[in-house]
Amino acid sequence: MVNQAPDTASLAEVIDRILDKGLVVDAWARVNLVGIEIVTIEARVVVASVDTYLHYAEEITKVEQAAIAAPAKA
Repeated sequence: MVNQAPDTASLAEVIDRILDKGLVVDAWARVNLVGIEIVTIEARVVVASVDTYLHYAEEITKVEQAAIAAPAKA
């Protein structure tokens, strides 16, 4: 019987994978009290190569423009 050690990745391999594929964290929170907005938190954290970041930024811009162009529902 042959025992194999689990595959381990070096730190350089992990960083290379993150920069190649990218890591995006997008969080948004709003706190209302009796219809009054008290706190709004918006965060976008992107860890990626420049090419991946530019692609992400382009897609976010499209989404934001679509949200602005969409008529508000009453």
